Amino acid sequence: MKKKRGRTSKYLAYLFLITVTLIWLIPMYFGFVTSFRSQGEVVSQGFSLLPVQWIVDNYVKILDNTSSAPILRWIINSIFISTTHTLLVIVVISITGYGYSRMNFKGRDVLFFTLLGISFFPNVVNVIPMYRIMDLLNWVNTPWAMIVPGLAGMGNIFLVRQFMRGVPKELDESARVDGAGDFTIFFKVVLPLIKPVLIVAGLFSFIGSWNDFLWPVIVYTDVRKMPVTAGLLLLQDIYGNYQVVGQLMASAILAVIPTLLLFLFAQKYFVSAINLNAGLKG
Repeated sequence: MKKKRGRTSKYLAYLFLITVTLIWLIPMYFGFVTSFRSQGEVVSQGFSLLPVQWIVDNYVKILDNTSSAPILRWIINSIFISTTHTLLVIVVISITGYGYSRMNFKGRDVLFFTLLGISFFPNVVNVIPMYRIMDLLNWVNTPWAMIVPGLAGMGNIFLVRQFMRGVPKELDESARVDGAGDFTIFFKVVLPLIKPVLIVAGLFSFIGSWNDFLWPVIVYTDVRKMPVTAGLLLLQDIYGNYQVVGQLMASAILAVIPTLLLFLFAQKYFVSAINLNAGLKG
């Protein structure tokens, strides 16, 4: 009976995962095939699994448009912004996580959980004060308006802190006996062991920065400086009718490719760091 229940639970879990996968894949699939449909087919054919005729004109036209919709420029902007943001996030959260998990100072846990609680407020609450700060720093229409905010995200700090707490403190004590200080312990003892969780936090940060929509729409007005998410909103005004919906889908597919490649490259690190003690294996 117990074995039968376990088999039933496994089948239900598989069914749930397959359902969620289909819910995610079906819109992606139709966006992909629509990007290869002609303008007339999009309007006249309606629902169909495959295009009557596969064409690449939508991609050619969107790539040729370097004035009102420079999609490649937007992608390059997003790559620079997201990569720089991710690297700085890794530096900030690794040092901060070390402080909250390894260093003893008065009010450490109170400060940590207070900041963690504040982080549960929706980000939209901070939009107006954040914009005022960016304006005072003359960062509007610059990459820094996207790079700097969110560097010390409490979600990532919490993840790194919990991971570090799984690293035995006996390693720190052994290093201190040999004369090592906090910086040496951090760089030579702790940092090599927390690489998996830093890679996962970096992956989350990159995708979060890449997919951020509301904030770049607010802080960017210069078309050539926009990241790809703000550019796609602009495309809805340029290509937002049934005659060119294929070009809009082609732009969306191009915008997805970098994050898809990143995930395919980093998925093994993502899986290994789901276990918060993965850094200690072996």
